[in-house]
Amino acid sequence: MLKIGITGGIGSGKTTVCKVFELLGVPVFYADDVAKSVMHTDPVLREAIIKTFGTESYSIKGELNRSYISSIVFKDQTELNKLNALVHPAVFRAFDHWVSGQNGAAYVMKEAALLFESKSYEMCDQTILVLSPEPARIQRVMERDKITELEVRARMNRQWTDDEKKKLAGHILLNDEKHLLIPEIIKLHQQFKALAAIE
Repeated sequence: MLKIGITGGIGSGKTTVCKVFELLGVPVFYADDVAKSVMHTDPVLREAIIKTFGTESYSIKGELNRSYISSIVFKDQTELNKLNALVHPAVFRAFDHWVSGQNGAAYVMKEAALLFESKSYEMCDQTILVLSPEPARIQRVMERDKITELEVRARMNRQWTDDEKKKLAGHILLNDEKHLLIPEIIKLHQQFKALAAIE
């Protein structure tokens, strides 16, 4: 089955683009949501997190201690890299399992903020990068997450730049409120369906 990876910087609108693909009948795997759930559900990952970050990583009830983990990883890039190195393989396993259940779909999509950084684009046949001007991105995230511009920029700095991502992107969608986005999505949808038909 044809697998399409889709990514974009924080606030670029990649989730909005995915919702349009879903309206066209395309199953979408939201890797970032799954990353949060596998920390609860994947026993191999839970054990690795406890071994790396200590028993305080989970409560007595077995729930992830998010504030404890966040206090470690968001202050130290090395610690964040350690966590990502544990979580990404669990998400890859979850994606493979999910794909095996998508019978009848022409193709599937994997939405991931760190598609290129995590190298998960290597498991995809095609990739899409959603681009949006920085001021618009900052405004969207500030409104969505009720955080300051400084906090948004700190998050942006933990991701690759658009220029770095462009080098690996197969397709680019501009979400700048000047170009019509939906016709471009439909054009890609037709391309992917045609590719899937000859696979």
